[in-house]
Amino acid sequence: MALDVATVALLAILAISLRRNTSFFQPGHPTGLGASGWVFLVYLGGFGLVLILISKAYGLYRPMQSLGGLHEQRLTIQSCFMASLILAGALYFSHAISISRAVVIATMVSSTVLLCVRRAVWRIYIYRQYVRDIGTRNVLIVGTGPSGQAVRNHLRRIRRLGYSFKGFVCTDHDLARNKSFARTRQGHTLDQSEILGTLDEIADLARKHFIDEIFITGACGRAVIRDLIAHASELGLDVRVFPDLYEGLAVTSPLEYVGHFPTFPLHFRRMPVASLIFKRMLDIVLASLAILLSLPVLLAVAVAIRVSSPGSVLYCAERVGRKGRIFSCWKFRTMVANADVLQDKLLHMNERDGILFKVKDDPRITPVGRFLRKYSLDELPQLFNVLLGSMSIVGPRPPVAREVSQYKLAHLRRLDVSPGITGLWQVQARQDPSFDQYISLDTFYVDNWSLWLDLKIMVRTFAVVISGTGS
Repeated sequence: MALDVATVALLAILAISLRRNTSFFQPGHPTGLGASGWVFLVYLGGFGLVLILISKAYGLYRPMQSLGGLHEQRLTIQSCFMASLILAGALYFSHAISISRAVVIATMVSSTVLLCVRRAVWRIYIYRQYVRDIGTRNVLIVGTGPSGQAVRNHLRRIRRLGYSFKGFVCTDHDLARNKSFARTRQGHTLDQSEILGTLDEIADLARKHFIDEIFITGACGRAVIRDLIAHASELGLDVRVFPDLYEGLAVTSPLEYVGHFPTFPLHFRRMPVASLIFKRMLDIVLASLAILLSLPVLLAVAVAIRVSSPGSVLYCAERVGRKGRIFSCWKFRTMVANADVLQDKLLHMNERDGILFKVKDDPRITPVGRFLRKYSLDELPQLFNVLLGSMSIVGPRPPVAREVSQYKLAHLRRLDVSPGITGLWQVQARQDPSFDQYISLDTFYVDNWSLWLDLKIMVRTFAVVISGTGS
């Protein structure tokens, strides 16, 4: 919707440029809009509003998976045609004879072309992201029968649908048909690793594999379906049931298609899309400004590290990001070159509880590195991670794989969002050795996230950095 508004705004700019150089401007206003120009812009604004309302009614702002490319183009042309008819009718009944009909026709044609091209380019971009497994939705399929296997094959074959198949969940019908769970695993058409568990384990499986959506294809009773929807509501998951199996259960649900397969969405969570988009825009703007303003500091730190100790200027470590994805996290090197090798010899000096590792007077830290850590300057290169989208300005700190391997299922909640350069733990309990406090603050942030909370954390981070309480 925002992109459509921007497209209509571009049309307004083009109309203004055209009116500045054409004779259908009112005489005596060679450099301004004139009365007819302003009237036309009012009509153009109304045209944009009507176009957006019609597009919404046609379902053009639903998730991309629910519309095919050609169908989307057809609906776009249809929306533009309807909005153009309303614009032409408004001009006719209001007797706006001062407005050139040639420009009106050009506006109608250009709006149709621009919107079709815009949607096609956006779809191609999203498809390429899906092929790289970026922005895809993780799926569990309930039922190991022919329907479930057909859906699995379809999702794997057509990557542009935006779904990533994670595994099957066996129903009671599957277990009865195959006599035992072990025999189900040894089926000729299923790989042994594809069956993750049974319906009783679905809550744990959903958390462990970062599931976004559950597809129900197996034969389940209505009570089982209701229990699944209850679990989905608690875990924030979407549920789709394939309609040929559950007659009457999804009567009030709209029919949507996943590729060629019709589905009834039974539960959908409300995502704060506008806030998330604004958060991403804020990340890009703030990271870009911070890099430009801190460029002299970045160069000075790089020179100091290079001169003070042998080794590379940057330290690149693999960290675990959103939904368990591995990414390269950059920092200025603050330790000796072989610090990772020496860590095992220092485990007996660990001052943190449980999984975390921290030594106050760590002998691996260089003198320059100690200063950088004190004022958190070593984390400045992570601004480039923010620009690339693997991190955010505010969020839970990205853990290493060794820590995540020791997490309990409840701890994985902190990986539901993008990791951040700063967060609640950094501004409230940075010196607290408790792992439980570390987890509780991060899960509180995930459960109570808002733009206002992000802004408060940023302000408090500035105070923490100035006071030099880092380590």
